[in-house]
Amino acid sequence: MRDEIQRWDWKNWSELSRDTLYEILMLRQAIFVVEQECPYLDTDGQDQFAGHVLGRSNQHVLLGYSRVFLPKSDDQSAVIGRVIVHPKVRGQGIGYELMRQSEALAIAYSDHRIHSFSLSAQAHLQHFYGQLGYEITGPGYDEDGIPHLPMQKNLE
Repeated sequence: MRDEIQRWDWKNWSELSRDTLYEILMLRQAIFVVEQECPYLDTDGQDQFAGHVLGRSNQHVLLGYSRVFLPKSDDQSAVIGRVIVHPKVRGQGIGYELMRQSEALAIAYSDHRIHSFSLSAQAHLQHFYGQLGYEITGPGYDEDGIPHLPMQKNLE
């Protein structure tokens, strides 16, 4: 049976329970550090300033996650990062749904008008983000030994 996201939530730092924070950090570490064999400090001191988008199955399993920084003024982009789909549900379209939910929830929770979204995409995911309307905005770069591209989606 296909696992599906039954619920999408936006949580600020103060709204995250200890158990939820543990789930988030565990999934991020499993993907970004272990699976991608990239030893880096995931707890970067920025989670406290972000919104956290959580997609859960009807069994409350965390299947999708992203971290979103809302703009501090009308002329800034919202920034989406730490985009993760649980390995057991990859290839089912959940990544696309996660990005659409991240954008929609950011717009709903922002105190400022969002004109664009930006992200630091792993280079091998350029096509995925391109299908969502993101375009490369500068030269590629290395981040923790993984090729990345700056990408942006303009809403106007």
